[in-house]
Amino acid sequence: MTGRSHARVATDRPHRYAKQFAAHLGRRINATWDEESGQGRLAFPKGTGTLAAIPGALLLTVESSAPNLAALEDVVGRHLVRFGLNDELVQWRREHTTAEAAQRRRADALEDAPLGQEHDHER
Repeated sequence: MTGRSHARVATDRPHRYAKQFAAHLGRRINATWDEESGQGRLAFPKGTGTLAAIPGALLLTVESSAPNLAALEDVVGRHLVRFGLNDELVQWRREHTTAEAAQRRRADALEDAPLGQEHDHER
């Protein structure tokens, strides 16, 4: 099962950070950056990523199997902080698979139930 996660990092220099980031990661993985398009690709051993520089922000996406997604988020986030992007925390938003979404809806429904009613079916 594949998962995807997105982050938007506010910065007034998205192209500069993306170019540095791709060059830095390129020492260990296959990483490309196209200055003209403002887009880059990252090929990790257990997933992929994209970089996109837009006015006022650097957009990040990582994609991997569900068990490896958190590790990719961590690696990308830690490396970005090294480049001085700690003014805004990197906050990932995951796209949930159908099974994960159904499980989350069930958990949310239990949290929203009035006290004492979450186990009414056991009476």
